Amino acid sequence: MFRNSYDSDNTTFSPQGKLHQVEYALEAVKQGSAAIGLRSKTHARSTGELATYQKKLIRIDDHVGVAIAGLTSDARVLSNSMRQQAMSEKMLYGRPIPVARIVQGISDKAQMNTQQYGRRPYGVGFLVIGQDETGPHLFEFSPAGTAFEYYAHSIGARSQSAKTYLEKNFESFESASLPELINHGLSALADTLQQDKHLTIANTSIAIIGTPDASIENVAASGPAKRGFFRVWENDDVDQLLRAWRRSRGEPEDGPQEEQPQAEGQAGEATEGEGQGAGTTGEGVPPAEHAAGEDVTMGE
Repeated sequence: MFRNSYDSDNTTFSPQGKLHQVEYALEAVKQGSAAIGLRSKTHARSTGELATYQKKLIRIDDHVGVAIAGLTSDARVLSNSMRQQAMSEKMLYGRPIPVARIVQGISDKAQMNTQQYGRRPYGVGFLVIGQDETGPHLFEFSPAGTAFEYYAHSIGARSQSAKTYLEKNFESFESASLPELINHGLSALADTLQQDKHLTIANTSIAIIGTPDASIENVAASGPAKRGFFRVWENDDVDQLLRAWRRSRGEPEDGPQEEQPQAEGQAGEATEGEGQGAGTTGEGVPPAEHAAGEDVTMGE
């Protein structure tokens, strides 16, 4: 039988032992915006490349948050389920829910959709960061119903490039300070971008759980920061972090500058000089060579 004979049913295995609907759900995660997660012995953090109209970092409780890649609507359903679990734990036991337990809860919920007829797998993946009595945690949740804990991980589009960076540097994460951990996350996220794209305040958002660092955040003005709770930095709040990250890489703080169009008078002079230099050894230099010398780009 052809592969398509098994595409419409998520409860029937193909002759190769695969559930194609689950594989398609995993592919939906790979097509989503990139998200990076890292943890040290004191902090857990997540970085996401954001669509301007979609929220990719979601607070679950004071001590738990998620970064998503995939279908936002499915993420909303699962995040609401996580909030209900966290609320029930507080009402019944008077304590924050352990991070591993809340991740196991949504993993069980996702796994049920892979074995019941008439349902489809969730098309979203999570990076779950949290802190409990045992310290900071970073989990990856997939639509197949699996969850694994990592020191650092990435999901979403072109995430393999970020994984390569994380694998080379993860041994230094445990003892890293919060600014160092943020710089590592931004470097990994930058590796997932296309060649003509760069990290800006419009496409980058950062979430933190852990002890505040007065050198990069206003502790007095932030209640969650004072207590080490989950907090998100977006838009203008990310600007200083991006500037510090560029300085650490020896790049201009303002980032790559776009080429400015020439004025009419300058354009006329450049055209005239180019005409004088054509076919001779004159001193006229084509404008393209000037532009190439002045352009500053960020390599992946």
